[in-house]
Amino acid sequence: MKLKQKLQELTEQKRGLLATNFYNLETLQGVLNAASALNEPVILQLTQSSIDYMGLHTAVSMGRAALEEYGVEGWIHLDHGGSVDLAQACLDAGFDSVMIDGSELPFEENVKITQEVVKRAHKYGANVEAELGYVAKLGQSHEHQGFTTAEEAKTFVEETQVDALAISIGTAHGFYKQEPKLQFDLLSEIAAVTPATLVLHGSSGVPEEQLREAISRGICKVNLATEIKNIFMKTLQELLLKNEEIDLRKVFPKATKEVTDLVSYKLDIMKNDKK
Repeated sequence: MKLKQKLQELTEQKRGLLATNFYNLETLQGVLNAASALNEPVILQLTQSSIDYMGLHTAVSMGRAALEEYGVEGWIHLDHGGSVDLAQACLDAGFDSVMIDGSELPFEENVKITQEVVKRAHKYGANVEAELGYVAKLGQSHEHQGFTTAEEAKTFVEETQVDALAISIGTAHGFYKQEPKLQFDLLSEIAAVTPATLVLHGSSGVPEEQLREAISRGICKVNLATEIKNIFMKTLQELLLKNEEIDLRKVFPKATKEVTDLVSYKLDIMKNDKK
């Protein structure tokens, strides 16, 4: 099933679709162990830095092969693509979906660059995600709150024909100094006026009840990255302090298991079946 179709289907069912970043074989295995055990679909995400680290074709080939080996319904997505050229390279490499992030550009420039990526991606049958509003990135201030407005979202989707839209309703990338408070009424307003799939970035650290409420009000794609990196590396740091094992094949699986447990918990939230 094409990702756009899957997102539409799950939005109607008021269910979420977890989109997890992976950084190496072990984090990829951690994600897919969970998805396979629970028989849940998942989006595998790659950023520019992960592509630079692993190599574009190595990363996408590894993701595709692992989805098949684990028997998981899944898609490969470019997360926070910063240019038309990068989006094009990913489309050529066989990505199912690409994000063009023009959120820090003026509105009309964001529209223009998104229109160009949509035009290219739709020739491949690929899904396109854009971002509107201020969702603080790593290293940026979490104090500034540039929420997405319903009027801007409606206009943006109409002008770009983008398939999915990441919106600012109170989340930020990275960890929070205090508990985030999502703007649910604003989310409902946006969902009422745009047909695009709504995306929540910065879900790491957002309480379960808020994630469930967001999904109930129209969020479908939920991104998870920071918590995966954190649990994997923190586990490794603790393990390596306590032993002199040089066989990484004996050490890494314990950190991979922590990723699996984390993703299993998040996938359960995506079902949104607890009242």
